[in-house]
Amino acid sequence: MEERNERRNVVASGKTVDDAIGNGLSMLGVRRDQVDVEVISEGSRGVLGFGAEHARVRLTVKAPPPPRPAPAPRPAPAPRPEPAPRPEPAPRPEPQPAEAAPLPAPEQAAAEEEEEGELPEEAAVGREILSEILRLMGVRASVEFQFGHELAEEGQPPPAVLNVTGEDLGILIGRRGETLRALQYMVRLTTSHRLKQWTNLVVDVENYLVRRRRSLENMAQRVAEQALRTGRTQVMEPMPAYERRLVHIALRKNPKVTTQSVGEGEKRKVTVIPNH
Repeated sequence: MEERNERRNVVASGKTVDDAIGNGLSMLGVRRDQVDVEVISEGSRGVLGFGAEHARVRLTVKAPPPPRPAPAPRPAPAPRPEPAPRPEPAPRPEPQPAEAAPLPAPEQAAAEEEEEGELPEEAAVGREILSEILRLMGVRASVEFQFGHELAEEGQPPPAVLNVTGEDLGILIGRRGETLRALQYMVRLTTSHRLKQWTNLVVDVENYLVRRRRSLENMAQRVAEQALRTGRTQVMEPMPAYERRLVHIALRKNPKVTTQSVGEGEKRKVTVIPNH
């Protein structure tokens, strides 16, 4: 599933044309006889798994048939005249309560949020690829799409995040996130190859990246406070380049300290230097 719009049509993909049609029917929630099918691409098997492309189809829901005209109602018999009712005193008008402001409907808010956050094409393809990788690994998990607002750089739009959820998923993270970074590289590379353009997808596991970023920011602030309190340079633990960058960003607006990366390879670390 890749695209959807308000005109009740969808562009879907699959290993075969039939698979793509099935995915589109699931997306629209209709039967096969209720849609028109346009084959965009029949796909290709590639060579040794490289260059393979999925079939793509466009499904459009058929317009419903016009309703049958209702039979003309039979004329009702003329009512018998009834005696005029005795007049009753007019009721006293009751004060009308002020209209309360309508409460927001959670269902409507959720629907509006879903419409605003339609699944981008690269996220749809990336989720399909990541789900297949997890299946081949024998990992039972789900892949959810979300916009990574807490992972966005200052002044930049939030990245598209594929978050893996399930139980006992530590194997997908690895030591200091090494396995997770490798998994993300595989998904980015394969998705970019299929779409013929580079995609900057982020792969996360149980929101590990968000939790790790918060931890690093808190750690950076504590180390900066210690450097200012002691007046001495503080050396943090070795970190990969991505995490060192987060520390630099967390402290770059602090005019009282300076950060530098020192060391080589896996032993490279961040130092926090008080400004005297």
